Amino acid sequence: MVRIGDEAPDFTLPALDGLTYALHEATGSDPVVLVFWQSHCGACKIAAPYWNRLYDAYQNMGWSMWLIAQDAADEARAFAEQYRLRAPVLVDGPMLAVSDLYDPESTPTIYVIEPGQGITVEAPSFDKEALNAVSRRIAGYTSAPYVEVAPPGDGNPAFKPG
Repeated sequence: MVRIGDEAPDFTLPALDGLTYALHEATGSDPVVLVFWQSHCGACKIAAPYWNRLYDAYQNMGWSMWLIAQDAADEARAFAEQYRLRAPVLVDGPMLAVSDLYDPESTPTIYVIEPGQGITVEAPSFDKEALNAVSRRIAGYTSAPYVEVAPPGDGNPAFKPG
């Protein structure tokens, strides 16, 4: 299981957009946010709109966000379409080779990987405070204004275990 301070294991995965994504190509000078999720995960269903908010808040500002599906392509595509996911959706199922490298304790789990620092954030489950912390970190890195992506009182719980 990777933890804060660890070097992020490199990987290459196909995505639903037809491209192939390699971590070593993305982490040279910009942070990368990885989100491990499963289509049948209740916490992932709650979290999906927040992932879109995070992606939209800092899109094209010198960082990457990849949503790593622990599902086969057809299940991942159905979930991505249902929740209108905007960040690239990478397919790790059914073999789960990348999930085995990272070994997230639950789904969803977010990892922030920063150049020269490795993994700087690990956020398991649906956690509004953690989502906002990731947003603050990306805002600081990109020098963009901070966007609260997970406001209190929006009808969803502050935390839901994955």
